[in-house]
Amino acid sequence: MKPLVFFGVLTFTASAHSAFAQSSVTLYGLVDTSIRYLTNANAKNDAQLAMGEGVETPSRFGLRGSEDLGGGTSAIFKLENQFQLWSGKFDNGNNTLFQRNAYVGVSNTRYGTLTLGRQKTPFFDMMGNIYDPLTVGDFWQDSWVYNPVGPFLFTNSSIKYENDFGGLHVEGIYGLGGVSGSTGKNSMYGLTASYTLGSLQAMAGWQQNDLAGKKFNLANVGLAFAVTPGLKLLAGWLHSQDQTGTADLAAQQAGAPALPHVSPNRIDDNFYVGSTWQANAPLALTAAGYYGHARNAAMLDGSLGSGMNYSATLLAEYALSKRTEIYGTVDFTRGTGAYRADYPGRNNQTGVAIGLRNIF
Repeated sequence: MKPLVFFGVLTFTASAHSAFAQSSVTLYGLVDTSIRYLTNANAKNDAQLAMGEGVETPSRFGLRGSEDLGGGTSAIFKLENQFQLWSGKFDNGNNTLFQRNAYVGVSNTRYGTLTLGRQKTPFFDMMGNIYDPLTVGDFWQDSWVYNPVGPFLFTNSSIKYENDFGGLHVEGIYGLGGVSGSTGKNSMYGLTASYTLGSLQAMAGWQQNDLAGKKFNLANVGLAFAVTPGLKLLAGWLHSQDQTGTADLAAQQAGAPALPHVSPNRIDDNFYVGSTWQANAPLALTAAGYYGHARNAAMLDGSLGSGMNYSATLLAEYALSKRTEIYGTVDFTRGTGAYRADYPGRNNQTGVAIGLRNIF
């Protein structure tokens, strides 16, 4: 999930209505797809060759705009859609037009930014922009660490604030539940703080989601260290506790067997390490390793138990221009115990993919 700082843009600037009021609307996005070979892709352990999403960046387009209100203050908005390039469909199961972002707000150079609407959580902002080696990858074999929190990466009806205080960056969000008689039911809140000291960046975060009175809790820490301007090392830990029953289902990849029951109190501890290296002007290399341990998770036999999963990924990206790149990736993943429920066949898979990305 690449940060939008990498996106090329096409900007239309409206005429000013006063001496200080400038307004602009920007159309931006990217198109990305890959051809991927995957072993043990179904219950018969057949291999699969298919076209699908990109390794890091799902295809998207969006509009963002701002209006200068004077005194360092601007009115802002963003509408961002995600779609399947290979089919042309919305990339979600509920026909949400602006799945990734739909908000309006006010930004001030001193007092920060306040936005209202459907938004990414601070956790997703930090991991996708800075702290995960694969910017929260798209293939299941690259992103399974984030599957328990996957249903909670975006929040509807949310109020979000962010600001910088010297080297400290803070983001906070509150999602309104909208339930009469209970302000807490179906609500959420999250807070992250990231501090930059020279070549070192460190972050810590907390998020809680309520579903009909049951809680999903997430705590995480992350580190990023720039060895050189082109070489960065990353590591982190995620701890989650799910009482809502969604983590077991969210952890499964497509084609995995149906679970007889879900856990009322699943606990996950996931760790990652990785590096990103700009080897030369066109070539970037990424290596990432993930390890996870689940407790009190749903098993295929209907009981609750523990399990372990690990994966490793290598990614090479080659820029053909400022807007277009090709890439290739190889990954391997294996699970035991409760994680066997997440595989459609054997409990290990190897994937190889090539892809093409164009940014506009």
